[in-house]
Parts: sequence; structure tokens; C-alpha cells
Amino acid sequence: MEEVQLFQSVLGNKQIRAAVVSLVLFWVVWYISSLDRDKPVSFSVELPPQLRDDYDWGLEATSDEPEIRDGKIYPRCPADGRPLTSQSLVPATTADIDDAIARAAQAQKKWAKTTFTQRRKFLNTLLQHVVDNQESIVRAACLDSGKTKIDASFGEILVTVEKLQWTIKHGEKALKASRRPTNLLMCYKKNYVVYEPLGVVASCFSWNYPFHSWISTVISALFSGNAVVNKPSEQTCWSSQYYLSIVRAALSTLGHSPDLVQNIVCLPDVADHLTSHPGISHITFIGSRPVAHKVCTSAAKSLIPVTVELGGKDAAIVLDDNTTIKDIDSIVSILMRGTFQSAGQNCIGIERVIALPAIHDLLVEKLKEKVLGLRLGSITLQKSADNDVDMGSMISSASFSRLESLISAAVSSGATLHAGGTRYAHPKHPQGHYFSPTLLSNVTPNVELANTELFAPVCTIMRARSVDHAIELANSTSYGLGASVFGAPTLSNRSTLERITREIKSGMVSINDFGAYYVCSLPFGGVRGSGYGRFGGEEGLRGLCNAKSICEDAWWARLLGIKTEIPPPLQYPVSAQNGYKACEGIVRTGYAPSWSGMLSGIASLLGALMAGKR
Repeated sequence: MEEVQLFQSVLGNKQIRAAVVSLVLFWVVWYISSLDRDKPVSFSVELPPQLRDDYDWGLEATSDEPEIRDGKIYPRCPADGRPLTSQSLVPATTADIDDAIARAAQAQKKWAKTTFTQRRKFLNTLLQHVVDNQESIVRAACLDSGKTKIDASFGEILVTVEKLQWTIKHGEKALKASRRPTNLLMCYKKNYVVYEPLGVVASCFSWNYPFHSWISTVISALFSGNAVVNKPSEQTCWSSQYYLSIVRAALSTLGHSPDLVQNIVCLPDVADHLTSHPGISHITFIGSRPVAHKVCTSAAKSLIPVTVELGGKDAAIVLDDNTTIKDIDSIVSILMRGTFQSAGQNCIGIERVIALPAIHDLLVEKLKEKVLGLRLGSITLQKSADNDVDMGSMISSASFSRLESLISAAVSSGATLHAGGTRYAHPKHPQGHYFSPTLLSNVTPNVELANTELFAPVCTIMRARSVDHAIELANSTSYGLGASVFGAPTLSNRSTLERITREIKSGMVSINDFGAYYVCSLPFGGVRGSGYGRFGGEEGLRGLCNAKSICEDAWWARLLGIKTEIPPPLQYPVSAQNGYKACEGIVRTGYAPSWSGMLSGIASLLGALMAGKR
């Protein structure tokens, strides 16, 4: 009864009642405003003239002049040779690189102090724009790389919005301070790791995914508090200017400095200045092994850490259990997508199909029918686009002679050529860079074709005698990026799938799928000749941070006055005999694996301390 009266008297007090109402209103307002904190903000970007429907392209290109000449870059669409701009692009100089890094560093100082809420709002704003402007982003990528719109939707848009969404949902958790365990001797300590931005990071990447590769590092770098300098391939530098304008517009709309993101288009003789620059704190490199050697050598001058992804020779092992054979049409559709997406210019593309005996011949026939039916063409112009195109062009014809030679040598060594094998002269686009979709079977591991990355629309089938032989074939190259294994996930077959997954030497494996690990934002990277380090997922975010370890006294230790004290025998000047006995006792006390050892350690430590007092 007294409690009720007390409660009534409290509520009857006008000042207290007003305070309670104010607190409730404050909480309601805070909650409602919090719902809006991460919401995207709309913004617009001026489209490049080439992406407008009314742009006058003029006649198709008839010139065979190189795209890089006289120290300048003349971008052309590889699907039809059409010039992408009437003006050349002047590559950056060393002074331009210095200036870009300096501006990025200055902008990063303020950006590093932003909250995760502010960074999520930026990514949400970017996500909304990408979703709403897929068509223009896709067309820019197609014009610059020659791929089809479907390939661009999968390889440029889908993986980008997945990375944006994953970072928005899980990025803060990945970068929050993490508690770490302590031990008996340091039981009064609190241990944790904080992830601090490095400063200005760089990304140097190849031409096969001009939008996704460009924006991928931007997402991770900015969310982890860094600024970023991107160096796209000079072969797809035209679209990078449009993509830069999107990111900078998103930053400016939210009141942040557009200088946080820099785009450096330069030629190889100047690139060394970027990759060795002391203002760069980390480099993500995606490209070929020969170029990686140069980048890493250059980065070593300033001790810049490098994450290296160098492509692969990914294998897809297909088991021959009854259920898998019945599901062969579904498997073939995945193998086709994994091999011929972006004309085979995919670092995790399927380069070797390793088939077990009972499914091998059926697989060859099914794939042959599909490969022979592939249609090549360009979708770069709305009005004159081919109606139905399965595969676009390659980035250039530079590799065609090498590809033809490798295929010819494999056939001479016993391989069977079922389709393609040569460059393709497209009747509508004679200046385009097309290679015929190719299918080879009876390929053995001793030919060069089976051991070198082709990066081309070539499906290679190898026959495995057994599961052991299939694993041996999969591991027979110097690469180790991704892999796939197809087989019925039945109880009897599960152990085989797990064994293959475990024994394949690669950074990633998809079971009954192709490249699924990337669309799930798992850490991405390889082993052996495919590089080292990871981008994507928690590991990718943390890789762009300084993982700072912090050890301090726990709150309860401070409350009780417990802190580190140096025992008298170990204080300078030390007592050699008693000091060593104290050390020995400390080690036994903290780390002896038995109670008797621990007790003897305590006794030894006490003995040394007592002796020091005498």
C-alpha cells in the first residue's frame, strides 16, 4: 500500500511528470530519426554522350591503328572497333599521381572520423543509384569491354549490389573491436583488437570487369575509413570516368569530399610511381602473374603490403553417380555459364571440366550441342544491335595466335576438337575481336593447353579414371584460385564430395555450383600461383585496416588495485640466482600442464621472493 501511495505521489509531482514525458518524447523522436539515418539519398549524374540514345556514332571504325599511340589512349569498343570518344585520353604523369594521393590523404583525415552510420548511408545511397541505373552502367561496361548485357548484369551489377548490401548489413560487425582471451598470469588484463583505417589504399586491376573491379575496392576502402586511388586498365579506362562521377556525386550529395576517390589512368612506365609511392598504405592487385611480379617488386620499395589475385585454371569435377547423370542438363547449363561468360575472360571461369567415366561421353555430346549453337555479336548500339547474342567479343585479338597454337598443339597430342579453335571474322563487325566458342575433349595434363590460363571461350574436357585421378588432375597445375565439384549430395556420396572439396588445392570451392562463393561475399583469393591474401567478406575489410592490439587492466582489477608489479629479484639491478628462480617459477605457475607442476612453480616463485628479502 505504501508503495502505491509513493508511486502516486511521484506521478503527482508536475516536475517529475514533465521530465518523464520529455524522456518518452525524446526516445520516440530518437527512434523515428534512427529509422531514417541509413536511408539512401537520390542524386543524378550526367550521362556520357555515348550512353544517350540520340548520340551520333557516325560510321564504324575501319582503322587498325593501336589504341595506345603517341603516348595517348584512343578508346575503342572491342566488339566492333567503334571509337568511344573523338578525343584521346592523356595518361597521368608522376606529378598527377602525387597530386591525386595528396588530395586523397587530405580528404581521408576527416572521413576517418565518420561513423559507421554515415558510411552505411553512403553505401545505401550508392546501392539505390546502381539499382536504379543498371541500364547505363551495363551499357558503359559493354561498350568498353565488348561483353553482352546479360554478362554485364551478372558480372558487373549483381556482384556489386551484393557486396554493397553485405557491407551495409555486416561491415560494422566485422570492424568492431573484438575481445580476445587472456591467460592465468594476465588474468587481470582486458585484451581487444581495434581495426583502424590505413590511410590511402590503391587498387590496380584488369579490364574484364570494368565496373565491378573499379567499385569493389571503393566499397571496402571507404567503409573501413580509407581513401582510395584506383588504377583501371588502360583498355577499359573510358568507362572508369563515368563510374568515378557516380561515386563522387554520391559523396558530394551527402556532404563528403569527392577527393576520397581518385582515378589514375596511366601507362605502365608511370605505374611504378603509384605502386611504390610512400603515400600508399595497401595495394589490391588483380591481373597476370608477370605484371604481379613487377607490382610486388615496386611495392617492396616502400614496404607496401599487396593482396594479389592472379587468375586460375579452375577445374570442375563431375562425378558419375546415377543422380548426377540424371541431372546432367542442369549441370551442363552451369558449365556453359562458367566457361563462356564474358567470352571466358573470367578469373574464376571454368577452364577444365574433369569428368568421371560413366558421365564423360554424355557430357561431351551435351556440351557439343550447346557450344555449336552459341551466337556471337555486339550489343553496343541500341538501334543496330544483334537481336540475340549469347557471347560478346574478347578485349583484343592479342591472344588469338597463342590460343590457336595451343589448341593445335593439343589436337596434335591426341585431343579431339569438336567446335571452334580459331578466331572468328564477324560478318557484321569485321573490326571486332571475336574468338570462336571452342570445345575440346580427350585433353591430357601433359599439354600446355591444360596447364596455362587461357582466359578465353574454350571448354576443355579431361577424362578421369577415378575420384583419386580427378583430384590429381585438378591439382596438376600451378594455379589454385577456385574450383567446382558436381555430385549428388546423398548420404553415400557426401563423404566423396567433402573429400574432393578438402583435397583440391584452391582458395575457394563451390559444390554443385559455379562461383557461388563470390555471390555470397565470402573471402576471395587463391593459393600457389593464383596469388595470396583475400578481398571480400570480413577478411577483405580487415585487410584494409591496421589491426591494433590493446591490452589494459580490467575494470575489476583497477577497482581492487591489482596491476603489474615487477618482483624484487627481477628489478634492476637484478639478483641473478633468485631472479632466474623467480622466472622459472612464473613459467611453471602459468604454463605447467599439471596441478603438481603449477604448485611447484608457486613454491619456486615464493622461495625466490623470500630469498630476495633476506
